[in-house]
Amino acid sequence: MAIDPSEITFEDGGSKGRYVYRADGAEADMTFTRAGEGLVIIDHTGVPDAFRGQGVGAALVARAVADFRAAGKKVLPLCTFAAAQFRRHPEWSDLLQDGRP
Repeated sequence: MAIDPSEITFEDGGSKGRYVYRADGAEADMTFTRAGEGLVIIDHTGVPDAFRGQGVGAALVARAVADFRAAGKKVLPLCTFAAAQFRRHPEWSDLLQDGRP
């Protein structure tokens, strides 16, 4: 199952934000915290059992990465899932705050 990035919504909470995918009454999200003007910290990715194995978590991180790249932000992936996605996608390494997840 491929998740269309347009099905992922962005919620801005000021110093915090999240990307959300909703379907069939379930919700998955990836949360982050802004740490200054140029850095975001991905701190959590939550995917309910209803979405497991469907690429939802990966789609959330990919959408966030695209947005962070467009905004010129650096990323610190403290969430273990997001860090694993960065290891799987070396083309994202330029966004990493210290060059490695």
